Amino acid sequence: MFIIKPYIFRQFDDLIFGFSTKIGLNREWPYFYNISLSVGDDEEIVKENRKKLFSYLNLEDFKIHFQKQTHSDIIRVVDSSSSVEESDAMICSEPRNALAIVVADCVSIFIFDIKRKIIAGIHSGWRGTYKRILEKTLIKLFNDFGSKADDLYCYLGPSISQVNYEVGEEVACLFDEKYLLKTNNKIFLDVAAVNYDILINYNIPDIQIQKSSLCTYEMKELFHSFRRDGQKSGRLVGLIGLK
Repeated sequence: MFIIKPYIFRQFDDLIFGFSTKIGLNREWPYFYNISLSVGDDEEIVKENRKKLFSYLNLEDFKIHFQKQTHSDIIRVVDSSSSVEESDAMICSEPRNALAIVVADCVSIFIFDIKRKIIAGIHSGWRGTYKRILEKTLIKLFNDFGSKADDLYCYLGPSISQVNYEVGEEVACLFDEKYLLKTNNKIFLDVAAVNYDILINYNIPDIQIQKSSLCTYEMKELFHSFRRDGQKSGRLVGLIGLK
């Protein structure tokens, strides 16, 4: 099993974090090591995949929160009594809880408030990014939880890179020109850069932000990619948990 553990979070003893890849348990084509129950993979295999991942990260006795992601701007505050609901961002301040963000090209953002011991996980494809779900999550952290920008540490997980993310004019027109690459009558969008700039614009110090440079589309041996593999793509997960 190959799990990514970013340096930005490894410094905190009270935090657990891991980002899965398609490598694990010798799973084979088409789904490989997949953690999603909604892509056509065998349910028992997926459950075993999840169980092994939770064990690897020492999350066996944690409440793991998966949400029904719909590319919305819905934010939920969760605790040990919460059940699965539709949302694309979660916030939690209760120990022994973990947030799961499922992706296969979309940007995932994870936030840790080191003073108030609060975690957040956000799923932000182009729709969520246009709806400013990350910005709305930050505002909720500031207004409802008393978070301060200087106390937030953030990780943007692997996602599809700009050069591989072609969009139509109907999508491109929703974003500032600085995030668009136009070449050979094609338009390419940098979704991760939009979200990174949101963090910077809310005064989170750049040394407290890690933005992965790994491309889910290009790194075929390591990551699932819906844009590359279509309906037969498995899913990756980022898990952030409070000890």
